[in-house]
Amino acid sequence: MNEFVEMFSSTDPENISTSVKLLLLLTVLSLAPSILILMTCFTRILIVLSFVRTSLATQQMPPNQVLIGIALFLTFFIMAPTLQEVNEQALQPLFNEEISLEEAYEEAANPMKEFMAKHTRQKDLALFMNYAKMERPESVQDIPLTTLVPAFAISELKTAFQMGFMIFVPFLVIDMAVASVLMSMGMMMLPPVMISLPFKILLFVLVDGWYMIAHSLLEGFQ
Repeated sequence: MNEFVEMFSSTDPENISTSVKLLLLLTVLSLAPSILILMTCFTRILIVLSFVRTSLATQQMPPNQVLIGIALFLTFFIMAPTLQEVNEQALQPLFNEEISLEEAYEEAANPMKEFMAKHTRQKDLALFMNYAKMERPESVQDIPLTTLVPAFAISELKTAFQMGFMIFVPFLVIDMAVASVLMSMGMMMLPPVMISLPFKILLFVLVDGWYMIAHSLLEGFQ
């Protein structure tokens, strides 16, 4: 502990450099969850699953913990090839002391850039590149993460909301049909949601909704 304190209080340039690197590493580790959420498919999956629950009007079923767990493991499944490249090109050489920390960062960023660029709309990427007054890059690796990550994030949000709209449509038709029947029967005081909920759940089960949602999400990242 004393050595740790001395390292931060020392005026030796080498110790100061080590202290700054350690602080930067701790900062990155504290922000790692947020960074990984914005650099992977987690955002799209969780939003789509949330739209499914909202369109079914089942309140808190499935619970948030279940949706987040499903989104997390689907993210691991989809990102497995990319994460494997990061491990082979950056982590293992770094652990074996074959490359430096800066080189490992660059090697780890390349597979992530390729994944994000593949699912980022050119319009969204051009928005941030034009704002930063950047020249047209020659390759994906030339695009900085500070530009690619927000472009990827808003592209994922747009795609997730498009999928959410398509999920809402059939359940909205059921709600409108039930509301029309109740009004024609003069039962305007009865909430249509109470009657339509069993029919929406039945439709979702009959078409194997969870399979279709998972299939659509997996197809979207091929």
